[in-house]
Amino acid sequence: MKRTLVRYRNTTFGRFVYRHQKYAPILFFMGGFIFDTLTLGRIDRVYDTVVLCSHMTLLSITLYLFNTVDEDKWEGTFIERYSEYLPLAIQFFFGALSSAFVIYFFRSVSMSKTMFFFILLVLLLFANEFLKKKISNKYLQFSVYFFISFTFFAFIIPTLIKEMNTFIFIISGLVSLGCTLALITFIYSSSPGTRAELSLKKLIGLILSIYIMINVFYYFNLIPPVPLAMDTGLVAHEVRKVNNEYIVTYETNPWYIFWRKHNVTFHRQEGRRVYVFTSVFAPTDLKKSIFHRWKWYNPESRKWEVTDDIDFEVAGGRDRGFRGYTYKSNLKEGQWKVEVITEEELILGIVDFEIKNTSETHKAGLVKKSF
Repeated sequence: MKRTLVRYRNTTFGRFVYRHQKYAPILFFMGGFIFDTLTLGRIDRVYDTVVLCSHMTLLSITLYLFNTVDEDKWEGTFIERYSEYLPLAIQFFFGALSSAFVIYFFRSVSMSKTMFFFILLVLLLFANEFLKKKISNKYLQFSVYFFISFTFFAFIIPTLIKEMNTFIFIISGLVSLGCTLALITFIYSSSPGTRAELSLKKLIGLILSIYIMINVFYYFNLIPPVPLAMDTGLVAHEVRKVNNEYIVTYETNPWYIFWRKHNVTFHRQEGRRVYVFTSVFAPTDLKKSIFHRWKWYNPESRKWEVTDDIDFEVAGGRDRGFRGYTYKSNLKEGQWKVEVITEEELILGIVDFEIKNTSETHKAGLVKKSF
C-alpha cells in the first residue's frame, strides 16, 4: 500500500494534488455536496436508506478506532499504520451526513421559523470544513456526532415504521441518546487515553444539554416535520382536477423573481374564490392529515387572526407530492397567509399573499399549469 502511495505521489497528477493540497478540502466538499444533490432524492428509497445507514455505521466505527488507536491492541496492525487518516475519515462522514440532511431539510422548510434549524444544519455543514485542527477534541467529536445521530434517527425511524408524530420523535431522540451514550461508555472503558483526556460527567452533561436543546426546538416548532416536505405552494384563481391531474391557474411573478412561483399580490374579482394549492411529499405508506390554516393580518390590532383550519389527508409514495387544495370566498383585502401544518401543528410551509379586490377579471400574468 505504501509503495502504491509513493508511485501515486510521483505522478504528474499526484504532484499537482500535493502542491495544491490546501484547496483539496474545498474541492472534496463541493464534490460531495454535488454528488449528494444528484444522487439523493427520496428518503424512502432503498439507495438513500443504505447510504445514510452506511455513513452512520462507518462514522461510529471510525470514532471508536480513532479514540482507541493508541492502545496496545492495535500495535503493528493496519489500523495503527494508517491512523493519521482517521480524522479525515471522521470529517468526511460528518460532511456526508450533514450535506444529506441539508438536502432533505431544504425540501421541508419555507421562509418561516423552521428555517432556523435548517440554518444550523448549513452552518454545521460548512463548519465541518474548518474542523481539521479541532477534530481531535473529543468533546467536539461526540457533540457533533450526537447532533447528527439525532437528526439521522428523526429521519429514518418514521420512514421505516410509516408513522410520524410527537411520540415517534421522542422515541427517535431516546434511541439516538442511548446509542451515543453506549458508544461513549464503550470507548471510555476501552481506552485509558480517553479516560485521561476527558471527564465522562462533563461529556454526558454536554450531550444531555444538546438533547434538551433539540427537544425545545421541537416544542416551539423550530424543526421541520421531516420526512414530510412541501414541494409546491400556490395561491390560485382556479383549481380543477382533470384525469388525476390538477390544473392550477395562478398569477406569475416577473422573470427576475425566480424564487417564488406565484405573485404575492393576488387580484381577486368580487364574488370569486381564492384557492391555495399544495403538494406534499411523504414516504411510501406514510399517511398524515395536513391542515391549511388561513390567517388574516388585522392592521388595527397588528396581529394575525386565524379564520379557518381546513384539513386533508396525505398518503405517501408519489414522487411529485400528494396534492390538495382549499378555498375561501368573500375574503377581505389585505395580507393573508396559509400555513401548511400537521396535526401536531408543525409547519411544513407557508403560502403568503396580499389580496386586492378588482371589479373585473385580472388577466395579466395568468398561467395554467398541471400538477
